[in-house]
Order: sequence, then structure tokens, then C-alpha cells
Amino acid sequence: MRPTGTAISVTGLRHSYGDHEVVKGIDFDVRTGQVYAFLGPNGAGKTTTLEILEGYIKHTHGEVRVLDRDPNEPTARWREQIGIVLQSNRLQPKLTVRETLELFRGYYWDPWDVDYVLKLVGLTDQANQRVGKLSGGQQRRVDVGVGLIGRPRLLFLDEPTTGFDPAARRDAWEVIRGLRNTDTTVMLTTHYMEEAQQLADYVAILVDGEIAEVGTPEKIGGAIRNNTTISFRLASGISLADLPEALNRGNLVRRGDQVDLATSDPLRDLYLLTEWAGAAERVPLSVGQSAPPPKLRDLCVARPTLEDVYLALTADTNASVPAASGPTE
Repeated sequence: MRPTGTAISVTGLRHSYGDHEVVKGIDFDVRTGQVYAFLGPNGAGKTTTLEILEGYIKHTHGEVRVLDRDPNEPTARWREQIGIVLQSNRLQPKLTVRETLELFRGYYWDPWDVDYVLKLVGLTDQANQRVGKLSGGQQRRVDVGVGLIGRPRLLFLDEPTTGFDPAARRDAWEVIRGLRNTDTTVMLTTHYMEEAQQLADYVAILVDGEIAEVGTPEKIGGAIRNNTTISFRLASGISLADLPEALNRGNLVRRGDQVDLATSDPLRDLYLLTEWAGAAERVPLSVGQSAPPPKLRDLCVARPTLEDVYLALTADTNASVPAASGPTE
């Protein structure tokens, strides 16, 4: 049974640098054992919020509880229960992976066993390799191992797969998914929307110091998520006027022979399209008569992704918005 309770609770948090307010009264809770993705464009206040949660910046307005304690008043024991994996670390390249974990293990009161962490991050076979000789993806696994060795109740993962190739990124996802077996709560920041969609139980999107949306990756976005796009190609000689009259023609967009239909009722509109297209195929053919080409080709149905929701929510900000290919910073 997974543990219950709240690992992080934030109510009315505000923070300013001089006259510039960067966090503007945000509220959110992270349940124990969750992977919680905290997303936002550069300059949204994300880093400031995380540094408050980690106890590196003192908050002056609002209530913050992290592992049942105000991070303004950290203790050594409290810090031991928090693991932090920064976007880039500088580990000693001449130490082996095992030596590195043994070194950091000595800093904690109740750490994990080194062999357990090696298995958890998938580095058992590289245990005696020098860190400096590892690939970039393997070095990132060492970073996660260092963050985990102290047996943290809460782990902050900052851009864990920046610069990874697709195969290495998916390997890293398996490591993060494996943390569920340790009951570790994970606070994840990433510019890869697919990463958040794959890993997170909950997602919060911060825009200009305020939380614009919060929810599960499948449901976040509200009205944005209600629209589905049906895409298809029309056979030569067929126009939009030939399509079923019951379709909402105002939502049809044609580019060459491809048509996109935005709809909030995809089942109904798919039925109308396929029934209309299939009617021609049911007409009896004369001897020697060839069947007409299908009216519809390349039929595809797509709901908005988390990236579509993110881009829609951050479209009006002046901060840079990351592209699908990766981070901008």
C-alpha cells in the first residue's frame, strides 16, 4: 500500500525581489508518493518557488509546509530527507560509480544500501567504472543515484533528461518510474511536455507567477482538451460542400487535399464522415466497372496533448516558450 498524506502544502505563497513580484499567491498540494510536474516558461517564478520549497530562499508571505515543516526553519534531519538532482552536477570524474555513492552515503544518518541504489538507477554493471568514462545518460543516472542515496522522502528532479537522445531519455523515464517502489515523492521540472505526460501523476503550469492550470496530465486544460481534431484527405474532385450537411462547416479547415475538423463530439462526426464515405462503396457496380476511389483517406483522430495545452496557456507570456524539440535554456 502506498503511503498517504501530504508531502508539500503551499497556500497563498508570494515572493518579490525588490518591487518585482515573481510569485503571486499560489496554492498547491503534493501528495506523498506522487510524481508532481511543476512546469512553466522561463521567468514564470518556477525556480524561485522550488528554492523556497528546498529551503534556500526564505518566504515572507503565505504558508509553506514541506515534509511537515516550514522550510524557513530547516534542520539537519529535515534536509537529510530531501534529495536534490540539479540540472547539471560536477562529480569527481576519477571516482568509480560505487565510490561516488559510498562517498555521499557517508553524509546521511539512514542511507540506502549502495547496491540497492545501483540496481534502482540501472548502473549495477557500471559500478566499477570511473564516472568520467560514462556516457552522458549514465552520468545522469549517477546524479539521480546521489540524490537518492540518503533515502529521501522527497526528491527534486530539475530537468533530468536535458540533452539526452530519445533512447537515453526513455531509459531515464524507467528509472524515475521505478522510484514509485521506494514511496519517494518526486517534484519534477522539465521543458519536455511528453516527459511530464509520461511520468507525472499531477501537473501544475505556472504562468507569470500564478498557477494557470493544475490537474492530471489527461485532464488538465479544461476547455482546450474538449476539442478533438479529425484529419483526413479528400479524393480528387470532392469539395467541402460535398461533405455531410450535419457537420459544423465553420470548423472545417482545408489545406490542399487535407481537411481538419475541430469537434467537441468526435464520435458523432466520425460516424457522419464514415457513413457518408461508405455510401459510395455500397453502390452496386456494373460488369467491368471499376470501384471509385475512396472519398476519405488517411483518417486520423487526435486530442490535444499536454504540449498543446501548455502552449495555449503560455501563448500570451513574454517569456520564451520551449519547443517540442527541447529546452530553450
